[in-house]
Amino acid sequence: MSKKAIGWLYLYLFAGIADLVAIAKGLQEYRFFTKPLIIVSLGLFFYFTTQSIQKSLLRKAVLAGLLFSMIGDFLLLFPDLFSYGLGAFLVTLICYIIVFKLTQNHQVNLRSVNFLKIFFYNLPIYLITAIVYFLINDHLYSLKIPVIIYMLTMALMVIIARERFQRTNIQSFIQILAGAFLFMISDSLLALDIFFQPIENGGVLIMGTYIMAQLLIIMGIRSHLIHSPGK
Repeated sequence: MSKKAIGWLYLYLFAGIADLVAIAKGLQEYRFFTKPLIIVSLGLFFYFTTQSIQKSLLRKAVLAGLLFSMIGDFLLLFPDLFSYGLGAFLVTLICYIIVFKLTQNHQVNLRSVNFLKIFFYNLPIYLITAIVYFLINDHLYSLKIPVIIYMLTMALMVIIARERFQRTNIQSFIQILAGAFLFMISDSLLALDIFFQPIENGGVLIMGTYIMAQLLIIMGIRSHLIHSPGK
């Protein structure tokens, strides 16, 4: 890994810490700089460490996901633009679903699939989604349909991350599954904070889990590219 790439990674960590400090100190005006810088630096880190696949659909999907994450991050700084931020992150989730599919072995025999076992494997994801929706449902109003679509897409992203088990190397599997799950936790906390009741230190918890989620997903993709045979 080049020094330039490592520099962008350090900038990502610095921007993340600075943003958390700004939240904790109530310095909202500084977040117009720190929050977008988080994903910009992570995107540049990924860009400079994946030159060998520069024309691939995988690379384009990852960079598109990060671009819409950055747009969503910025839009969510304005409460009146929440629905637009939600839309931007919906595109991010779709991009990550594509990425998670591209970074796994697709040779699956449907005859050998145990659908009951899969249901129980995914049960925690279903339960988290259902519980969060139950708590926020009465306060969604005009956002009900967009939020339902978003939550279902989020659940699908985590499910696709889980199904990568034994279809990639173990390091990539763990990193991406942990990242997807933390992404879901971050969004669930945000939904509860806005539509159910304010969470103490909610801003720090939401951004902290989000920052770790994005980093783990990107590192998991790199782990797949580095360690998987033929990659």
